[in-house]
Order: sequence, then structure tokens, then C-alpha cells
Amino acid sequence: MNIQHIESLKEEIRKITGIDVQERIPDKVIQEADEVVNIDLTSDELISRLKAGKIYTMNKVQTALDHFFRADHILRLRELALKEVALSVENQVANVSPETYGIKGDKILACISSNRGTPRHIIRKAYRLARHYNSSFVALYVQTRKETPEKIDLASQRHLIHHFELVEELGGKVEKVVSNNITDAIIQICRKYDITNVCMGQPSFKIPNSFWNIIKYRKFLHYLSLNRIDLVIIA
Repeated sequence: MNIQHIESLKEEIRKITGIDVQERIPDKVIQEADEVVNIDLTSDELISRLKAGKIYTMNKVQTALDHFFRADHILRLRELALKEVALSVENQVANVSPETYGIKGDKILACISSNRGTPRHIIRKAYRLARHYNSSFVALYVQTRKETPEKIDLASQRHLIHHFELVEELGGKVEKVVSNNITDAIIQICRKYDITNVCMGQPSFKIPNSFWNIIKYRKFLHYLSLNRIDLVIIA
């Protein structure tokens, strides 16, 4: 488990609980560990330990129960932990005995933009899929004429740089293509890397070009269908 994956898990926990967890084992300890073992407790067992003062002092128990340690949060966090254990075992088996386990050939593409929020979710989703398939991922940025260096604003440039940095931190490859036809550019990259899964944001069709954009999008979906490429839409 590397630092980048730990950061990805932190974001998942934040999405579940709405809390940025600070009470955790240092990344260096996790990196140097020979093996990470998950000790699984049911929600009731964990809440019982909390109420007995075995996790926090008694004056903090009710606050914890009302916020982070809600029953629904615990169930979802437990599911996340169990998935991580299952994935870790699966990867160990694949590395130890690839000839009997079978090597998955899935290749993941993340379609990103200079927007602030959604691209980072797309990148992390592509990373998690790549990790699940014991593979790598490619992040594609299509530069249209609206985002040439002399037209793009500084805030968008900063967001884009941060997205590229995140891709590299997570072990992905950045592809930059200059084109006004975004779907055609995606198709070209799919062919170049034999992509099997495409992660992208929800498409928007703005007037007055919505008709032609819908036609391009339908052509894009047809290509994915013919080539058995899965499409993952990130809201």
C-alpha cells in the first residue's frame, strides 16, 4: 500500500463521513510494514467498545456517536475495509501465481478537463479501477481552441497542473491532445492504448451546438459499444 493509495482511501472516508480523518497511523509505518491485517468488528461491537470508553474518553463518546461513529458510517467504512482486504489478497495471488490466476488485460482511460472538482474524482476512480485490475491508467486532456495558452485563465491552468500532478503521483500517464473534437480525440487514444474502460464526467450539451454535440456523442457511444469498452460516468 503506497502513500498515493492511502490518500485515495482518505478521500473515500471523507466522502462517507464528511470528516477529514487526522487520527491515523503515519504513512511511513504502513509503507514499512510486511503485511497489513484488517481486524473486523461488527457495528454493534464497535459501538459497544466506544460506549465503554475503550476508544475515546467518556466525555467524547456522545460526540463521536453523533458524527463519525454513526451506524450507517460504520457499515460503509467496514465495507470499504473488507474490499481493501479482498483486493490485497487478490493482487497477492495474481503476483504469486499469474499462470493459474490469469492476468487481466483491462486498460483504463480517465478523461479530464481544467475544471476544479470533477476531474480529480475521475482520476481517482480510474486509479482504483486500474488497481483492481492490476493494471495502469492513462489520463487524457483535450485542449480545444478555447483553452489555448493565451486564452485559458490562470485558475484553470493551476487546476490542470494539479490534475496532471495527481495522475503522475498515482502512477498514471498523461496524454495531451490538441483538438476541437473531444470525442474523436478520446476514440484515438482508446485505439492507441487498447482501452477497455473509459471514465469521464457527465456530458453537457449547450445551445446552439447541442444538436451536433449529441450526434458526436452518439457516434462515440457506438464506437464504445462495437469495441466492448465500458463507460463510467462520474457525477
